This record gives sequence, C-alpha cells and structure tokens, in this order.
Amino acid sequence: MMNSQISYFLIHWAIMSFSLWIASKLFKGIKFDNSKSLIISALVLGFANAVVKPILFFLTLPLTVLTLGFFYLALNAFIIQIVAKLVDGFKVSGFWTALFVSVFIAIFAAFLESLYPGTHTILIHQNNTISI
Repeated sequence: MMNSQISYFLIHWAIMSFSLWIASKLFKGIKFDNSKSLIISALVLGFANAVVKPILFFLTLPLTVLTLGFFYLALNAFIIQIVAKLVDGFKVSGFWTALFVSVFIAIFAAFLESLYPGTHTILIHQNNTISI
C-alpha cells in the first residue's frame, strides 16, 4: 500500500514537472533557470495545490460562487505566482501568464494522468472496487 502511494506521488511529480517544462516552452512569460528549479517548482506547486489551495478555496468560496467559478481560475494563477516567488530560478512575468499557464497545466496534466493506468479515481462500493 505504502509503495503504491510513493510511486503515485513520484508519477504525479514527474507529470507536474513535465507539464511545467512544456508550459515554459509554450509561454514566453514563464522561465526556469535550470532543471533543479523546475523540479523544485513542481514539488512546491504540488504541495501548494494539496495544502494551501483548499484553505484559500474555502476562504474565498463566496467570491467563487458569486463569480460562477471564475475566481477559482484566479486562485490557481495566484498559487503559481506564490510558487514563483518562493522558488529561486522560477519566474512568471505576470498574472495573465500565470492564469493561462495554470489552465494549460490543469488540462495537460489531467490528460497525461488519464493515460497512466491506476491514477484514475477509485470508488469503493460494498467491498467491490470499481475503477473509473
């Protein structure tokens, strides 16, 4: 069980790193000084998405509902900008770049994760495991 969690973490980290690298090639406003900053950025971004983002989402829920979910996109861009400030060698030129990069990363990473077997959502129903 623990081994599969570690392998899932490593796969997710690799997918996030690859998505960030592709985004840096597609968008002029996102730069990495070296591969170390890319890998650390993927790790910090994964942590921020897992820990910080749910807290910020809860705190900004009324605004997200009021804007019909569009503020959630701004929240994703804000998380990328925070990570860029925290990690040396990771630069984002501005809010709009962070917004478009966050949308690209979400779509591209979801696509890549859908290709890898075993990373799909698992529902447990009456002791039967159903993979979706």
